[in-house]
Amino acid sequence: MNSISFGIMLPIVPNLIRELAGGDTSSASEWNVLFATSWGVMQLFCGPLLGMLSDRVGRRPVLLISFFGLGLDFLLMAYAPNLWWLLVGRLLNGATASTMSTANAYLADVTPPEKRAKTFGLMGSAFSIGFIVGPMLGGLLGEHSLRLPFIAAAVITFANAIYGLLVLPESLPKARRATRFEWRRANPLGALQLLRSHSDLLPLAGVGFLFQLSQMVLPTIYVLYTTHRYGWSPGMEGAAFLVIGVLGVFVQMVLVGPVVARFGLRNTILLGAASGAACYAWYGGMANGWVFLAGAALQALQGFLMPGLQGLMTRLVRPEEQGQLQGANQSMMGVASIAGPMVFGMVFAWSVRHESSFSTPGLAFYLAAGLMIAALVLAFWKARPPQSN
Repeated sequence: MNSISFGIMLPIVPNLIRELAGGDTSSASEWNVLFATSWGVMQLFCGPLLGMLSDRVGRRPVLLISFFGLGLDFLLMAYAPNLWWLLVGRLLNGATASTMSTANAYLADVTPPEKRAKTFGLMGSAFSIGFIVGPMLGGLLGEHSLRLPFIAAAVITFANAIYGLLVLPESLPKARRATRFEWRRANPLGALQLLRSHSDLLPLAGVGFLFQLSQMVLPTIYVLYTTHRYGWSPGMEGAAFLVIGVLGVFVQMVLVGPVVARFGLRNTILLGAASGAACYAWYGGMANGWVFLAGAALQALQGFLMPGLQGLMTRLVRPEEQGQLQGANQSMMGVASIAGPMVFGMVFAWSVRHESSFSTPGLAFYLAAGLMIAALVLAFWKARPPQSN
């Protein structure tokens, strides 16, 4: 349900920013950088804290805090009179947006190690379903008002929070919880200690970081890019996210399990990384919007990477460290969320300003493709099954 709320915003937020920025695409891109960077800063510091907290008090309370925080964020964005109030909403969201990482720790609690990659794939498919329904709903509501989708997202998120409050059981028994809350681990530097505790954890986290960093090109410029280059409307943006979501669900719900069983975790990760590199190169080079959209198939195939990577990493830590691991991963995502929008937003803004001379508006996507090639090389070098270490 939360992924539906996130999906509702995808085709709308950049357009609302552009509207509040006076309609200038280049200025809106720079504001997008500030919004995404601020969100990343909050993730960087709050991700490890909430991960450690979930190891100490359980997953359920942290999930519920996240749900209610997201609902407040959507309400604030629905009624924000200017860009600065919109920014306050994103800061609140960044502080509490541990839903995915805590949910992953929840799944690791209740799933045998050999089945985790498939389970993480199913989680990814549930997230992708949200990106089918959400953007379509957001695009339709956005045709009437750019504020209406945020109200719908708030209603859905609060309903999900109430449902969780009433029926969601705790996954981490008290006997398996951390004995105390350690502040030295509940921060970005402390989170790195866990990643350094095993010779393969840190490089695997590096693969995840490069993946997340390259992914930042999508929320940072996707809507602005397709609007600028292809003239897409909010409705068309919603339809594009619908296509991406359907393909993502198919890959993660139907294909991840059999592919992992047939080819192993390592090759599954490599397939995802190679597909991501090809996807972003495609997005950057296509001059026609319909041909551009065909790259959604490659984007869906990169969904093999994270389930395989999570399946490897969760095998390398103890049960009482699963929350710390997910918090550390969330912190790495926070760093990516700081650096990615700054880099991709500035590159896109520069390429738009110089498009008439020698630049291409797809330059940021080419950069993302390069990052995925680096992830592919690192995974080829370090992604090994635990029993071979």
